[in-house]
Amino acid sequence: MLPIVELRGAIPAGEALGLPIWINYIVCVLGNMLPVPVIFWFAKAVLVQLSKLKKIGPFFAKIIKRADEKALEIAAYEFWGIFIFVAIPLPGTGAWTGALIAAALRMRFKKAILAIGLGVLTSGIIVSLLTFGVSSLF
Repeated sequence: MLPIVELRGAIPAGEALGLPIWINYIVCVLGNMLPVPVIFWFAKAVLVQLSKLKKIGPFFAKIIKRADEKALEIAAYEFWGIFIFVAIPLPGTGAWTGALIAAALRMRFKKAILAIGLGVLTSGIIVSLLTFGVSSLF
């Protein structure tokens, strides 16, 4: 559930603790997805509040304005864009950031959760393959 590390660090940690691959995978995926709805629902409100602050407000106002402008342009690609972004198993490209991007783009909740969820599942498979090795799956 930790930002940045997410399941990219949790799956190797579970393997180091001796957890079976399937239990490790399921627990890590569920743990990674747990904060996503909260982040999605509150991210936009937090950005709006931050945009009202005197010193840092203009920076966040610019982020909101840019996201609103781009939302219409990339609406056709937002599902696959979020999916691919979350599926890439690199620090900073996980469910937390995907939820923030989806909220900033004002994606529909169900569409965002599906794209993020599929991305987390895919990322979990990639990290599991790298951690446990392909032969241990069979």
